[in-house]
Amino acid sequence: MDLQFRVASRCELLPYLIGLPLGLSRKRAKELIRFRAVTIQANAMVSHDTPLEPGYVVTITSRRPARDLGPERHGLKIVHLDDAIVVIDKPSGLLSMGSEREKEKTAYRILNDHLKGHAKSPRQQVFIVHRLDRETSGLMMFARTESVRTALQRNWQTVTKRYLAVVEGVLANPKGTLRDRLAEDQSLKVHRVDKGGELAITHYRVLRTHRDKSLLELELETGRKNQIRVQLAALGHPIVGDRKYGARTDPVRRLALHSSELRFRHPVSGAPMEFRCALPDRLEALISGGRSRVRDHQCD
Repeated sequence: MDLQFRVASRCELLPYLIGLPLGLSRKRAKELIRFRAVTIQANAMVSHDTPLEPGYVVTITSRRPARDLGPERHGLKIVHLDDAIVVIDKPSGLLSMGSEREKEKTAYRILNDHLKGHAKSPRQQVFIVHRLDRETSGLMMFARTESVRTALQRNWQTVTKRYLAVVEGVLANPKGTLRDRLAEDQSLKVHRVDKGGELAITHYRVLRTHRDKSLLELELETGRKNQIRVQLAALGHPIVGDRKYGARTDPVRRLALHSSELRFRHPVSGAPMEFRCALPDRLEALISGGRSRVRDHQCD
């Protein structure tokens, strides 16, 4: 039997579920939302911060929810979804958007098709705001409308974008700022140049080291192609697994670069938004002696 509750006052979904007389823990409430066991006004496309208005009916299914494997069978997870934006956790190895060689298996195509199915509409459901390298995992944001995409791109410099990277070697300075001019050659490889090119600025700090590797947190001030990878390689500390830019090691068969944090003002409501995504297990193991400190990387 499904359980139904009528909302008495304005609030958000997650605290509402925790406050119900069901004894739900925060973790359990998040699981119910994630696996589509909660609907609002019969709509299952909800997230932890979906706003509730007085009179709304919230339904919790008592049946074991059928896990939606549409995006997740490709390793893609929806972290946040509302009428204006979608934030996802993209796996390493998945293109952000189509290329000449691959147009089907991309984060954009998978997400757009998934949301079209839920909306039961042929209309485009997501619009590309920025991209991650194919080999990079972690947080990525899409707009739900063209006007929202324009607003986000216009104010992209105000968005805080942080990454985690495991690099080869131990850095001489625990923190610093990298400033270079970057240009792409005919082979599509990016290089530092003395004149011309585009200015690239990256701030970094060392979080910890283990033997011959270091874990860095990096904040982008600019967003050039391959910016972090080129600048760290030029510093003499290429990212683990980055054979393209001089890495000597590749123990986990992937680039050890992860988009870990996005902070911005919501393009419609103006509310502060913050999303964090922990380092994936395989990368965590590189910097913690071969044993992961977390059971599974989480995004919230």
